[in-house]
Amino acid sequence: MDTGIEHTPDGRRLVVARRTRAPATAVWRAFRDTRRWPDWGPTVRAVDCEDRYVERGSTGHVTTVGGLRLPFEVTSCADGRWTWDVARLPATGHRVHDGSEPVAAFELPLAAAPYAVVCRRALERLDRVARTTGD
Repeated sequence: MDTGIEHTPDGRRLVVARRTRAPATAVWRAFRDTRRWPDWGPTVRAVDCEDRYVERGSTGHVTTVGGLRLPFEVTSCADGRWTWDVARLPATGHRVHDGSEPVAAFELPLAAAPYAVVCRRALERLDRVARTTGD
């Protein structure tokens, strides 16, 4: 697991990354599949979104494990990277790099650095979810 500050399309962000044993296409699918977010997202209890696979402009609500229901909007989704605003605030970016060893990563606003602990756990779970078959 790697963590460091990088320059992203959204500016300087803390990036938490992990090599995955799943193919990059499977990780990308799991990252975007709103039905699977509670399976890999430790803080996500439920998702309400008309789009099963988010794309730029997708909107909905995410319910946290504490029962807080927050609106979201996907602000970008292309080339193995998607970002969103949650409650109108920039939130995590999600990206997958395909290569000899695919890498999945979260990009965090610097002010959200403590959330890196949750992102590390999410990447472990995401790898397992991406390796499962079926919907």
